[in-house]
Amino acid sequence: MWNLLDDDASFLDRPGAEQDGATVLPLFGTASDEGAMGWQERALCAQTDPEAFFPEKGGSTREAKRVCTGCDVRSECLEYALANDERFGIWGGLSERERRKLKKRVV
Repeated sequence: MWNLLDDDASFLDRPGAEQDGATVLPLFGTASDEGAMGWQERALCAQTDPEAFFPEKGGSTREAKRVCTGCDVRSECLEYALANDERFGIWGGLSERERRKLKKRVV
């Protein structure tokens, strides 16, 4: 039987790992398989109410920013928002207006 917690994926080297073009992948993946957007799975906002991160115009951003202060992937989140010109919501602890000001200072 396969060791599902073994992250080296050595069981993929067994004969028959590929059948009809379908590749068998590890159940949990590996640390190196996180990919460019893997940070989103570790984001604290993924575990909270998403409406707090997209408040109505004039609504409070306090709750969302408080969540962001304790988030391990805050910098990746902000970097993504700046690179992709996210215009709505709280990303990396900053509102759209704050991200726009930050971009102007950097450029």
